[in-house]
Amino acid sequence: MTKADIVSQISKSTGIEKVTTQKVVEAFMEVVKGNLVKGENVYLRGFGSYIIKKRAEKTARNISKNTTLIVPEHCIPAFKPSKSFVVKVKDNVK
Repeated sequence: MTKADIVSQISKSTGIEKVTTQKVVEAFMEVVKGNLVKGENVYLRGFGSYIIKKRAEKTARNISKNTTLIVPEHCIPAFKPSKSFVVKVKDNVK
């Protein structure tokens, strides 16, 4: 499913024009991204959480040059689904 598909489905179910729906969907994504950039998690009850995960420093290898390098500690965005969401997916996906 693409962003266009999401906009289309929301537009059909709510009766709101696609242009307006697209602006709302994009505004939602900007708010989520903006909060994650600031280091703040986003919690959506019943759906899940957009969180920041810290990755520890580690040693990696470049096998083509046969060298090692240090990958510094860094943060990445992640999505953690709610328990009820996980149960619904497990029960319905075959």
